[in-house]
Amino acid sequence: MHNKNKHEADRWLRQASDDLLVAKWDVKGEFWAQSCFMAQQAGEKALKAFCYANGERSIIGHSLLVLIRKCAKYNKHFADLIDDCKRLDKYYIITRYPNGLPDLTPAEYFDKGEATKAIRHSSRIIKLVKEHI
Repeated sequence: MHNKNKHEADRWLRQASDDLLVAKWDVKGEFWAQSCFMAQQAGEKALKAFCYANGERSIIGHSLLVLIRKCAKYNKHFADLIDDCKRLDKYYIITRYPNGLPDLTPAEYFDKGEATKAIRHSSRIIKLVKEHI
């Protein structure tokens, strides 16, 4: 791996880990929607770290499903987390904007169970990236 790519991969993975900590902190404060969003962000950044570690130079987009499929081309184990990515993808918009939900705000819609699951999905992604980076 090129040193610049390793450096970039490390930066993205560190931020993914920090975002996961924020997701966990948000659960403690009962900010369920924000926790789900930060879990999505953590997963996205971890997958981008893996792409950088494998020589990618510019990674555009926010879909974890697209990113995990790209990662699976480098390492077949990433295909095992496709369902985790599908679940996290839904948090990118509707956790932040009231017009994504009928008659509710994200704060009213999401709950602790949803946030806990989002953190679990993101944790699995980060763990796999750390094992293979």
